[in-house]
Amino acid sequence: MGQNNPQKSNSNLETITLGGGCYWCIEAIFENLVGVKKVVSGFSGGKTVNPSYEEVCSGKTGHAEVVQITFDNTITSVEEILKVFFTVHDPTTLNRQGADVGTQYRSVIFYRNETQRKTAQEIINDLNKAKAYNNPVVTIVAAFKNFYEAEDYHQDYYEYNQNKPYCRLVIQPKLEKFEKVFKNRLKKK
Repeated sequence: MGQNNPQKSNSNLETITLGGGCYWCIEAIFENLVGVKKVVSGFSGGKTVNPSYEEVCSGKTGHAEVVQITFDNTITSVEEILKVFFTVHDPTTLNRQGADVGTQYRSVIFYRNETQRKTAQEIINDLNKAKAYNNPVVTIVAAFKNFYEAEDYHQDYYEYNQNKPYCRLVIQPKLEKFEKVFKNRLKKK
C-alpha cells in the first residue's frame, strides 16, 4: 500500500503521560513542539474512576494533573519530550509547583514501554549526577495505568485564556523559556 495507509502512519505514533504541576502550563508548551500531534489534559495515577477536577483538587483521588502527549517518533523522541519536560518545571519539589501544592501537582512520568522507562531514569540519573538543580530530582517514574480526560474547559486552556492573570504570570514565562531554549523545535505558526 502507498503512503496514505493509515496503519503505516500510525505506527510512528507514541504516547507518554507527564505530570509537572498544573496541566495548563505543560499543555501549552507541548502543543508548540514539532512532532507532537495531540496533547490532552487530564488525570492519572490515582484510584478514583473518572474523577472531576474538583475531586482531584481535594487530593483524595490519588491522581496527578497530567498531559497525555501523542507524538510522531520519527520527528521527535522520548528523550526530547523529557528534556522539554525537565526544562519547563521544577522536578525537585515534592508535590508542588510554585504556589500549587498537593499530590495532584507531583512531578511524574507515566511510561508506556521499557524504552520510555529507561530513558526517563537515565535522564533523571544524569541530572542528579551533574547536579543540574540545587536539590535532587524527585520525579516519579511509574508504569501507565489509567488516564481520565479533564473537563472540556481545561483543554487548550492557555489558548483561550491568555489574558487571565494565571496565564500571564505563570504560563507565559514558562512558554517563553521553552521557546528560547527550543527555538529550533517550534511548530510553525
